[in-house]
Amino acid sequence: MAQDNASYQPKSMSLLGGPIDTRISPTDVNNYAVSKELEWFENNVICTVPDNFAGAGQKVYPGFIQLSGFLSMNLESHIDKHFSFFGDLVKGDGENSQNHRQFYNEYLAVMDMPAQYYLETITRVFIEHQLPRGLITYRGKLVDSSVVTNVALMTIEGENDDITGAGQTEAAQQILSGIPSEHKQHYIQPDVGHYGVFNGKRFRQKIGPKIKQFIAKYN
Repeated sequence: MAQDNASYQPKSMSLLGGPIDTRISPTDVNNYAVSKELEWFENNVICTVPDNFAGAGQKVYPGFIQLSGFLSMNLESHIDKHFSFFGDLVKGDGENSQNHRQFYNEYLAVMDMPAQYYLETITRVFIEHQLPRGLITYRGKLVDSSVVTNVALMTIEGENDDITGAGQTEAAQQILSGIPSEHKQHYIQPDVGHYGVFNGKRFRQKIGPKIKQFIAKYN
């Protein structure tokens, strides 16, 4: 939009826990993405939607495979939470047990991802690092991030994020070099992992209000 001098550019932009530059503080997820050839992902995690299901015949990265990966990263934590949930049920603690149900109703609600999108993301973001290297294109045109000058930028990271490493989202502050420093803000939320950056008590009480204030300041 900035390169085309569009009149509908946003006043501000907030980036939450996104892997802008995965060369910084690489996590297990980042290392796994570059440990294998792209063909391995095509052959091992891409499936064809079976007959009698919506989208039959399409190539997808299935939600159940995504979920197994998420759970395996923090398996002990998930087991402990379910033991605590059982204890709350025995004690009749309705509030904590309901919070548990609500969290996992959302956490387990994954969807299939189009194969082309998934494989392209691995290539562009995790293997070739196209955005931070200034190589990313859109509709055949090289993206020049430095021309963005009139959009305020806020980046947010979780202190305990084990998927998007520390500094990977903040990297946008350097990539969008045309935005004046006084219109940039970075915030690290203590005591939250990747999922907590987007959802949960600390998002509602801490992160959400900060985003709201930031948007209002530049609206």
